[in-house]
Amino acid sequence: MYAAERQHWLLTRTREDGRVDVASVAQELDVTPETIRRDLGTLERQGLVRRVHGGAIPADRLDFEPALGQRDTLASQEKERIAKAALAELEGCLTVLLDAGTTTARLAQTLPTDREITVVTNSLSIASILATRPNVIVRLLGGRVRGTTMATVDDWMTDTLATLTVDVAFVGTNGFSPERGLTTPDPAEAAAKRAMIAAARRTVVLADAAKYGTDQFTRFARLDQVDALVTDTDLDDDAAAAIEAAGPRVVRA
Repeated sequence: MYAAERQHWLLTRTREDGRVDVASVAQELDVTPETIRRDLGTLERQGLVRRVHGGAIPADRLDFEPALGQRDTLASQEKERIAKAALAELEGCLTVLLDAGTTTARLAQTLPTDREITVVTNSLSIASILATRPNVIVRLLGGRVRGTTMATVDDWMTDTLATLTVDVAFVGTNGFSPERGLTTPDPAEAAAKRAMIAAARRTVVLADAAKYGTDQFTRFARLDQVDALVTDTDLDDDAAAAIEAAGPRVVRA
C-alpha cells in the first residue's frame, strides 16, 4: 500500500470510528508504529485529523460519538482491568452511582455479590445487567434516552439527582487533560455528568489512557472536582503526574 492510500485509509477509519489507535492500525496494516505516526502527522498538517495520546481523532468532528457497540470494542482489555481496579473504590459504600458507558458497564458486571448495594444509574444497559442480581437494588433514572449511548438525560434525570446523595459515583468521560479537565461531545450528557458529581460524596472517573488529551466539545468538570482517576498503564508517568498535580489520585491498572 502506497503512503497516499494508507493515509486515505487512516482518515476514513478515523472518521468512521471517531479515533484511531497507532499500535492497533500498525498491526492491522503490517507496518511500524512510526510509519503510522508519520502518516497521522501528514494528515494533521493538512487539517484533517488531530493527534492525541496514542492515536488521532477527526479534526472537524469534536462532537462525534461512536455508537455504543463500536465503543465497547475499543480498548476492551484495558477497560476490563480498569473495572477490576475500580472495585477497590467501593470499600464501605452502600449506594453507588454508575454513569452510562462501556467501562462502567464492565464495573457493573464485576460488582461484589457478598453484600447489598443500591445502584443508581442513567444507563439502560447497566440496569439490564443488574436487574436480576439478588443483592442489588437498581434505581433507574428517567429522562430522554439517547440512542447513541443508551443513557437518560435532561431535566427528568438531573432533577432527580439533585435530591440524592450517594457514597460514590463512577463517571465516564470521552476526554481528559490537565488543561481542559473532563469533556464529552454532547451537552446533555455533560449536564448529566455534572449532576452525578454533585450528588456524590466521592467521584471516581473511569477512562482508558487513549482518551488522554482528547478534549471534546463540552467540559463537565475540572480535575480537582473528582477524587480519583482509574485508567490503564498506557498513561505514561509524565501524564499521570500532570493529572495528579491538577487534583485527583491516579490509579493505573
